[in-house]
This record gives sequence, C-alpha cells and structure tokens, in this order.
Amino acid sequence: MDDEYEKFIRRMNPPRVVIDNEVCKNATVIQVDSANKHGILLEVVQVLTDLNLIITKAYISSDGGWFMDVFNVIDQDGNKLLDEGILDYIRKSLGADSYFITSLRRSVGVQLSKDHTSIELTGTDRPGLLSEVSAVLTDLKCNVVNAEVWTHNTRAAAVMHVTDEATGSAITDPERFSLIKKLLCNVLKGNNKTRGAKTVVSFGVTHTERRLHQMMFADRDYERFVLDPLDEKLRPNVTVVNLFDKDYSVVTIRCKDRPKLLFDTVCTLTDMQYVVYHATVDAEGPEAYQEYYIKHIDGSPVNSDAERERVIQCLEAAIERRVSEGLKLELCTSDRVGLLSDVTRIFRENSLSVTRAEVTTRAGQAINTFYVSDATGNPVDAKIIDSIRQATGHTILQVKGTSEYSKSPPQESPTRFLFGGLFGSRSHYNFGLVRPYS
Repeated sequence: MDDEYEKFIRRMNPPRVVIDNEVCKNATVIQVDSANKHGILLEVVQVLTDLNLIITKAYISSDGGWFMDVFNVIDQDGNKLLDEGILDYIRKSLGADSYFITSLRRSVGVQLSKDHTSIELTGTDRPGLLSEVSAVLTDLKCNVVNAEVWTHNTRAAAVMHVTDEATGSAITDPERFSLIKKLLCNVLKGNNKTRGAKTVVSFGVTHTERRLHQMMFADRDYERFVLDPLDEKLRPNVTVVNLFDKDYSVVTIRCKDRPKLLFDTVCTLTDMQYVVYHATVDAEGPEAYQEYYIKHIDGSPVNSDAERERVIQCLEAAIERRVSEGLKLELCTSDRVGLLSDVTRIFRENSLSVTRAEVTTRAGQAINTFYVSDATGNPVDAKIIDSIRQATGHTILQVKGTSEYSKSPPQESPTRFLFGGLFGSRSHYNFGLVRPYS
C-alpha cells in the first residue's frame, strides 16, 4: 500500500532535474526538485557518487513536503560534465522515471542475483585476515569476482561477490552455504573471544558501500576504548548544537576533503534515522565544510549529551572508515580462481597488512586495489615493495600516489619466474587453509 501511495505522489509531483553547464564557470550545476521523503537525499548523493563525480558544493532544503537540492559537480579530472551519456543517466536516475531504479537502489539484501553469491563478513581485524579468508574461499572452489574490504578501529568488514568455480554462476547448494559460513566464521573469530564475528551468505544485491557502513555501525566500530592523544588531533572536527528557537540540531563537520565524503556522512545520518532539513556543503578547498540541520525521524532534535556524543562518534567513524591508510597498490592481470588468495598470501608472507581493498573483474581482467602497511601499522619499507614487484612483475603490480617506490626501472629477476605462474594460471601448489594468527 505504501508503494502504491508513493507511486501516486510521484505521478502527481514528478521529480524535476535541471542540469546547467553555463551558470558556473568551473562546475556543472545539477538541481533536483521532488516530493520529500526520508532517504531521498541519500538516493540523490548515491547516484552522483556511484558515477565517481566530485561534489564541490551543495545546498539542500527539504522543510515541508518538498525537496530541493543544488549540486556543483565535476569529474575526476576537475572538468565539467559534457558526456551526454552521463548527463542522460543522471536525468533518468533522478527524474520522473526514476521510481523503479531508486527502489532497487534503496534495497539491502532483498533482490536476488543469479550471477553471484553475496558474502558479508565482520570481525576483529588482524594482519593476514584477508589472505586467510580468500584462501578458505579458494579451497571451497569459490571465485571472488568483486569485493570491498574496510578496516577501522580494530574492526574489519567485507562484502564479497563470489561464483562457483565449476559453473561461473551463483552458488545454490544449501550445504555449501552452511560450510562457507562455518569456515569463514572460524577464521574471523581467530583466538579473539571478546568481540563477535559474523558471516552472512545470500543471493542479495546490495549497494556495497552503504552496506559496509551499516555493517560497521552495527559492529560498533565507533566505540573508542583507548584514546590516543595523537589520534585525537587527527580526527575530524564534528560538533552538534541545538537551536532552541527552531527545534533543530545543527551538525557541523570540518575535515580534510576526499571523494565520497558527502555520501559517507549522509549515509550515516540516514541510517541513524535522522532527517536532514537544510544543509550547506563546501568542498572547493583542501578542507571540506558540511553543515546539517537535522531532527530525528520522530521530529525531535538531539535530546541528551549521550545522544550528542553518539552522533559525533558515528560521524567520525563514517569519515574515517574510508580514509586510505597505507601505500596504494594496483594489480591488473587476467582473472582466475585463486588470484586474490595468491596475491594476499604474498603480502602476508612479506609482513604487509591490508587496511582496505577493492576487487573488481571486468571482461576477464582483474583490477584490484590494495592499501597496505607493515604488520605494526607503519609505512612499508621500499625494499619490500620492490621485492614484491619483482616477484609479480612491475607491469602487473603498480604503486600509486607516490614516486618513492617507482624510481627503479622495470627489470626481471629470477624470482619473477618463480612467482610468475601465480598470475598466468592457477598455481599447482596446494597452499591449503591458513591457520589464524595467535
């Protein structure tokens, strides 16, 4: 019934999208007008960030029954949006015909996929964890086709899309489901009995990044038991104050700007059941400024010091989860079963810890991005990276974002041929399951 009512409202008041490339000299201006509903701001921001667009400014107003939002956006190269295909996609995704698209985009774990099986993991972070998880999946004849892994405040979360090695499609056997969950849960638990581990296996189609936020929020990664004075100085500046004459709470965020920052903060406010009535966002400089006028979904502002502290902690955590600590490595090679297991095993054997990872497969090619530090969290020794690159091949594994590790010219070494088979075809060695670290 609610869906039918929403359809009726949208037919009577269809969303309107206006895209203007003339009014601003250095950005494309996108204005969205629509009937108001909880979560609409997140839907709009999600469309833009999924296209890897950078939002430099935003003005939001949703007081009453109408929602109006104005975004200044640029592409990854800092240019206006001129590609008609992208502009048409934005109009269709946010405009009058967007109901069914947004219904799918809002869903979490309710749509079915025949292409892959979705695995969600949460547990205590430790060096070598991704290597252990991917080794288990390889041993169970599962191929990881897409994955995203986040770590924050000693916790780890992952959403992985896997296929059956034999069929190349989703895994359907309930007994395999049960075995996958059991073995992965054992790996995630390790020897830590104080915090839980969780594994969910399904056919669900989710928005991966929103799901990761929800999983880490549910896992209470925002709780800080030991405060490091140095860490305190590096944390984002988040304040929450009440406007007593207006019954709003005002959330102000100042921190270093980065891609998808707006999505991360809006996602957290939405999932914490707060409504953004007005907002101003400015991210044209190196520091981002965000100001939100919010109320709880029941109409009340932030009512207590405990609630205020929780909002601050959760927003800080949402900002920090995506901060890419460590050295960025990008691996591009032909995809095959066991590739992720082999790569992460090499990292683990060289005492590297993966702090964040993005795994994608396109047309048979694996494009994997890893952020790594040494096992103690310190920067990686350049000699270790050079050794790994010689082992994998300089053209296969690239160092991104710094020239320090790229000074030596590409060269082959005897170890290149020892490890080369790992990337050309599946290794004939049986590495088995890696035991959790103690």
